[in-house]
Amino acid sequence: MVENIEEITVTYEEGGETLVEELDKVVLSRGSWTTILFKYREFDKKTEGMGPIKYTIRRYQKRNGVYRQQSKFNISSVKQGRQLYEALGTWIAEDDSDNQ
Repeated sequence: MVENIEEITVTYEEGGETLVEELDKVVLSRGSWTTILFKYREFDKKTEGMGPIKYTIRRYQKRNGVYRQQSKFNISSVKQGRQLYEALGTWIAEDDSDNQ
């Protein structure tokens, strides 16, 4: 359990070996409900190396002074990531033009 947003990570180690390696993170919202976008890789047992880059969006709630994960959405492929990127880009461009 962590008390500060900066300490939240998806890095996971077991037996001295890194199984999930966090590459980057962006805090999308702060407060008692926090949303973070992570870029990470997982250890691949078949190749005995780190697998492809993946992304996940996770929500945390701060209770009794510590953050606890409440939900997550894994972007399961590059294709899905591109679809998300394109949809958001289109919507944001539309919203920008509506607000001018």
